[in-house]
Amino acid sequence: MASLNSSSTWDSNLGHERCLFYFIFHFETKLSHGLRGFLYFLALAYCFVGLSAITDRFFRSMENVVKHSRAVEEIDPLTNTKVIKYEKVWNYTIADITLLAFGTSFPQISLATIDAIRNIGSLTAGGLGPGTLVGSAAFDLFPIHAVCVVVPKAGELKRISDIGVWLVELFWSFWAYIWLYIILKIWTPNVITLWEALLTVAQFGLLLIHAYAQDKRWPYVSLPMTRSERPEDWVPAEKNAPYRDGNKTRDNYPEVDEDRNSIIVDIFSIHSANTGFVYENVADTDIHESSSEQCRVDTIPHKDDLLSVWKMQFVDALTLESPESKKLNSKSLRVAKALWKLVLAPWRLLFAFVPPYQIANGWIAFIFSLVFISGIAYIVTKITDLISCVTGINAYIIALTALAAGTSWPDLVASKIAAERQITADSAIANITCSNSVNIYIGIGVPWLIDTLYNYIAYKKPLRIENAAGLSFSLLIFFATSVGCIGVLVFRRLTLGAELGGPRHWAWLTCFYLMLLWLVFVVLSSLQVSNII
Repeated sequence: MASLNSSSTWDSNLGHERCLFYFIFHFETKLSHGLRGFLYFLALAYCFVGLSAITDRFFRSMENVVKHSRAVEEIDPLTNTKVIKYEKVWNYTIADITLLAFGTSFPQISLATIDAIRNIGSLTAGGLGPGTLVGSAAFDLFPIHAVCVVVPKAGELKRISDIGVWLVELFWSFWAYIWLYIILKIWTPNVITLWEALLTVAQFGLLLIHAYAQDKRWPYVSLPMTRSERPEDWVPAEKNAPYRDGNKTRDNYPEVDEDRNSIIVDIFSIHSANTGFVYENVADTDIHESSSEQCRVDTIPHKDDLLSVWKMQFVDALTLESPESKKLNSKSLRVAKALWKLVLAPWRLLFAFVPPYQIANGWIAFIFSLVFISGIAYIVTKITDLISCVTGINAYIIALTALAAGTSWPDLVASKIAAERQITADSAIANITCSNSVNIYIGIGVPWLIDTLYNYIAYKKPLRIENAAGLSFSLLIFFATSVGCIGVLVFRRLTLGAELGGPRHWAWLTCFYLMLLWLVFVVLSSLQVSNII
């Protein structure tokens, strides 16, 4: 980045420029560049570990947000009874695009927004944010698809049940990158105007409307494609379902020990059926459950229960060995687990301050998690500047590779869980395509809107894009390789009948092919930025 050049000075003893930036202590500038680069890369990796830790709490809170139901009352004219139908507040498709895709992309969005705010008033947009988001799109499309293909059990096939919604999401995903190339290279080369930024953000709203229209099969605006029958339960029943304590229905809180395989959070239980009927006699208010469907009874945990859970979050953060770990026969495995929890302990202790997700249907924990994610993203931007300064590696290349992979970890976790536990491939693949759309319309659109609005008010000038040539080239390579990715998914659908799973040798062959496409994208984009091609 240009700002880094002024932060270096020539060191006659070492024979090269010394970076004057430091992370915490000034004496860092006295260390060799090699040692500093190694330490900063370790710090960057540790930030990604922190993102993984807060992602778990974020998923739990988002699950509670989306599974919330509302009671709709009707009077049965034949029996004069009150019928209470519990309906989901969130539509499946809208939840996938907004809470799921937006949430898992929030690390990249935060990083890009912070980068934009740092450069506000400079008339030039930094390349860190856009580079991370385009690199994240490639990571989502290739490595995450590669993982999802091999995750199902040998021979198990998982296909997209609503191909119409997927095609709509795929269209807007492809169009997002075509649109970005148009405004960078054709419409107003190398600059972004206020109206282009506004149109970029507005298209996210069009994506939501179009996807909802397709899900509801609105006439004239939806594709005339049949939808496979949606399963009653999108995921297997949770092992930690609510249990009854006397006459009360209480939640079984799995929060206290996050490394137990038996209680791994599954964000995709947001798709589990949560509708039912309760019949209430108007005369005597005798409430009973329908014999055909089980009504899920949501109760607000007692305040003492919530305080106990919150306390256990801190206790668990400081506990290095869980009861399950003690049962392991291998001493080395027990030690390894304890060491890993020791590494995570600072993050776990920090994130224990996030309120329990049972409060306010998960919204408070959801917001707190986003705040922590934004804080980590800010630290990541500072460390990236330092790495670029001490190593001389272009910040755009770091964003395209290390930052993109690290900040895309929530996307990988979410899609992997879906591919493992859902009986269809809808959300696993929808999370990828929708995240790529969110990356452009929100992740790049909002930061550019901030900068262009400021420039329009203060200077009446558009926003110049740093490394626009490299970004445009990356978009072309991404578009070309993405055709190869979608092509193999279509081929698998036509030959195997499903996008994910299948015979192991075919699944692994698809995995290697997709990883090869990602390597092609990364290598060619990096070479172009380095002016080698």
